[in-house]
Amino acid sequence: MKKFLFIILSNFAAANAFANQPFDWQLGFQKAASESMRDIVNFHNNLLLPIIIAISVFVLFLMVYACIRFRASANPIPSKRTHNVAVEVLWTLIPCLILIVMAVPSFKILYKQDSIPKADVTVKAIGYQWYWGYEYPDQNIYFDSYMLEDKDLKENQPRLLAVDNELVVPVNKVIKVMITANDVLHAWALPSFGVKRDAVPGRINETWFKAEKVGTYYGQCSELCGIKHAFMPIEVRVVTDEEYEEWLLDAKVKFAKEVIEEDQYKKLASK
Repeated sequence: MKKFLFIILSNFAAANAFANQPFDWQLGFQKAASESMRDIVNFHNNLLLPIIIAISVFVLFLMVYACIRFRASANPIPSKRTHNVAVEVLWTLIPCLILIVMAVPSFKILYKQDSIPKADVTVKAIGYQWYWGYEYPDQNIYFDSYMLEDKDLKENQPRLLAVDNELVVPVNKVIKVMITANDVLHAWALPSFGVKRDAVPGRINETWFKAEKVGTYYGQCSELCGIKHAFMPIEVRVVTDEEYEEWLLDAKVKFAKEVIEEDQYKKLASK
């Protein structure tokens, strides 16, 4: 019995350890793993979706009514009316009011996303054709992140989403992400965190997230950037504070050579 309970709890913990990723025939958003994404989901489900459904039903009713009421057999002599002032005023004012109702909470969410709190960890993401480079400026860590080929995938790693070197961040910490590009436009997007920012050459855009769940999260480049646009995924692994400190120690050793080579390249390029 104890063994059986242990297996159930282990499976439950394992299920919670893995976060969201796209799945076949998915409808709707991925499950929110940050406060920003919860705001977006609530805004969509509780406000936008009812408005969209109401408008769609109303327009469908008008189309059906017009087709039946004004069909040729019921109106052998067609109407020659050209306009109706009351109707024209209504169909101008009502959409304006609907847009205002949608705009106010939308602006609040956008302002909240653009107001970056004091960061616990700062990361720089650089878009290349066609992979991502990541830098931890405070830790002097830099590495590239390439999509894994099918032959290199391990068990439970999703195709076209898993990478060789994932971005690792601690849970429940404010992560500030500075985003730029080295060649053409890219976009760094993580649906579970409600994050999407363009990566523009010669410019640094900033965003942030605070992951609330330990696990692995997947995103993709969301700006058309060339023939391999669909093959530069984003993988973020959210870990505990202790695991993050352990990863930092390993990363400083693992990527030390790459950092030195990068510094030497910059020195040579500046001469």
